[in-house]
Amino acid sequence: MTRAIYPGSFDPITNGHTDIIERSAKMVDHLIIGVLTNNAKSPLFTIDERTDMIRKVTAHLENVTVEAFDGLLIDFAKKCEASIIIRGLRAVTDFEYELQMAQTNHVLSPSVDTVFLTTNLKYSYLSSSVVKEIAHFGGNVSEFVSPYIEDRIKEKLKGRA
Repeated sequence: MTRAIYPGSFDPITNGHTDIIERSAKMVDHLIIGVLTNNAKSPLFTIDERTDMIRKVTAHLENVTVEAFDGLLIDFAKKCEASIIIRGLRAVTDFEYELQMAQTNHVLSPSVDTVFLTTNLKYSYLSSSVVKEIAHFGGNVSEFVSPYIEDRIKEKLKGRA
């Protein structure tokens, strides 16, 4: 059984993330969405809210599960018995960082490979940070996230006003 992890903070999950998830799910037997608790970022959504939202938008994918994790990705991969890490690339600048991480992870665990998927061109500029900033200033994010996620963002930001 081919098991892969697609890690990220997903704060919130965007259409770009969902595109990578749907494409990855077709390539492996089991895809685990690893939702990272990233201490370097100040998240809009809690880890429980993010895992919940991802479960909702990926419910149509039978071979996808969602798990929160913290610590090293490679340790999470070992725990999940995953042999592949999936990473999405938007631009050359993403590649430089991701290549360094892939090489480091391969040294730490040679049995785990990283597969890079280029982002669909219509999402190549998109990030969760951009979505949050647009939403924070009352902009329309409907092109960037699912209707369910858009509603959750509006609800969350209303509580901060």
